[in-house]
Amino acid sequence: MLGKLFGKKETFYTLKIEGVDKEISISSKETVLQAALKEGVKFPHSCRVGGCSMCKCQLKEGKVKELTEKSYILSAEELQSNFILACQSLPKSDVRVAVDFSRSDIPEHTLEKTSGKITAQNSLTHDISEIVITTEKSIEYTAGQFAELCVPSVSELPRSYSFGQAPGDNDKEFHFFVRAVPNGELSNWLLSDAALGAEIVLEGPYGDFYQRGGEVPMVCIAGGSGLAPVLSILEDAVNNNCERSVVFLFGARSQRDLYCLDAIKKIGSNWAGEFKFVPVLSEEPEDSDWKGARGFVTTVMEEYCGTDNQLYMCGPPPMIDAAIEEAKNIGIDESNIFFDKFLDRSNLNN
Repeated sequence: MLGKLFGKKETFYTLKIEGVDKEISISSKETVLQAALKEGVKFPHSCRVGGCSMCKCQLKEGKVKELTEKSYILSAEELQSNFILACQSLPKSDVRVAVDFSRSDIPEHTLEKTSGKITAQNSLTHDISEIVITTEKSIEYTAGQFAELCVPSVSELPRSYSFGQAPGDNDKEFHFFVRAVPNGELSNWLLSDAALGAEIVLEGPYGDFYQRGGEVPMVCIAGGSGLAPVLSILEDAVNNNCERSVVFLFGARSQRDLYCLDAIKKIGSNWAGEFKFVPVLSEEPEDSDWKGARGFVTTVMEEYCGTDNQLYMCGPPPMIDAAIEEAKNIGIDESNIFFDKFLDRSNLNN
């Protein structure tokens, strides 16, 4: 659907957000959330794929094209009151929305757009590689946030990738974990020989997935390339001498899908408090030499999660959705559950 929509002629409208003084120019090819964030508006958001309700807002005037079904996310009352998901709404006219900004807790950084070059490709697993991009301008970000990468000659649509390392002294070199996706235009190009040395546009930072304050124990859960922001958060916590106890559950299919184990071991060795790493394999052959946990991450959560924990998760939507449900069953308060869902953008073009 998106492929057809973004093939149409681009039209520009006006976006008005109650409580924001300026009017925002919004393209028919960008969502309400994208337009707001590009203008520096601290619009509440999290997953950006229509899988949560953080970006919900009330449509006061105008018409939008909604890209995904919202009825299973929003309540009946919200639907009757004309609430929409900003991350899934393209304008069809001038638009005015009302937003509850009290839900926004996004770190303060200047949104930057810069060109850069892909300077390294490091294979991590059979289908995930680390891509290193060196940029012309520096970008400051908080561990856990992400950037949008775009190569217009490959695909007009930008793709979102989390920073895969903690912020450091070199703010012009950035690491991203990219998984090869069937029919994924940009992901497959990024992993190809043609990408090395090629120019790319990077914009960011975006997102409100980052470590919150407090002294309660943390449980981190990652799956696939969702390891990137979790690794960034943990590395940054080590750099800041975090003393909170941590359990890190890493869900993968088999041993060949585990990666960055040396980096995780280093984090554990340098962690000021208690640190426990538990890889969990769902499709490891029964006759292999694996002695660790088996099954889905959710099957071991009750063993390692307490009701007073803060939960940080990143990975594919099915894993995150199941883990949220399990966390609620365990008794973890919803206010202590933080997540970022990874969605293969190629699926949106079908």
